[in-house]
Amino acid sequence: MKATLYTVIALIAFAANSLFGRMALAAGYIDAWSFTIIRLVSAAVCLAIIMTVYTYRLRRQALNLGSTSYEAILNDKGSWLSSASLVIYALCFSIAYVELDTGTGALILFSAVQLTMIGWGIYKKEQLSALQWAAFIIAVVGFIYLMLPSAAVPSLLAATLMAISGVAWGIYSIRGKSCVSPLRATGFNFIRSLVAVPILLLIGMVYLDNIGLENIDLGNITIKGILLACASGAIASGMGYSIWYMAMPLLKNTQAAVVQLCVPVLAAILGVVFLSEQLTMQFVVASAVILGAVLVFILNKKTVKV
Repeated sequence: MKATLYTVIALIAFAANSLFGRMALAAGYIDAWSFTIIRLVSAAVCLAIIMTVYTYRLRRQALNLGSTSYEAILNDKGSWLSSASLVIYALCFSIAYVELDTGTGALILFSAVQLTMIGWGIYKKEQLSALQWAAFIIAVVGFIYLMLPSAAVPSLLAATLMAISGVAWGIYSIRGKSCVSPLRATGFNFIRSLVAVPILLLIGMVYLDNIGLENIDLGNITIKGILLACASGAIASGMGYSIWYMAMPLLKNTQAAVVQLCVPVLAAILGVVFLSEQLTMQFVVASAVILGAVLVFILNKKTVKV
């Protein structure tokens, strides 16, 4: 039950991230580079505050109970590899998102995520039953059916960046299986990411035009863009990724990969609700296929580890 609850909340947070990004970047309220920087900083600040209160209460409990059982939690401070994966994912996603159609970006991103996480699961000897393989294939077909009409031939740079983003997110998710304290691990991962902020600012303000992208223009950053970036960072990323790290130890790598195919469906639903986007029969059919296949995959209990 916990795995289901955590996973659903995390997937909604991922979809909200897509919504915030679409609202901010597609409308031109902020550039992708600045969006990423503000997203990282706001997530780090939010999690640092929450983590400080959480750690204080944890230490009080340990002191009152005279217990050392909290040491493992207090010693969980994430890792530089996880933080680097987080920065690479966020930055590449934001840049590529501007250059790619929604369908094209989603196809490339989630293909890379699936290959990374399922490939790692197979490497770790996670076996899938025939029914699970069938459910996975059906879910992928439904996903392609949903996204393909809006897909277009991408530029090589944008496609490569989105693929790198997907691989980085797959690595970040896999790393979550070993965390003891999801909140502290996520918090420290975002705090470490702040090391990259001065570098990103320097590149964004001076060197972007050398690779065919526009430099950061502070005059074109709007209050709405900043607020959307903060919402993406503090709420959808900071809290959402913490909850995802709570779910990861309870899921197989293959399960965690497959359930993420629901994210485009949830994002599209949020788009209908909050952006008045059109609901089509194709979306209804594709959503039913994806969600049904994912449900069959998750409910099948024959996955074993040898």
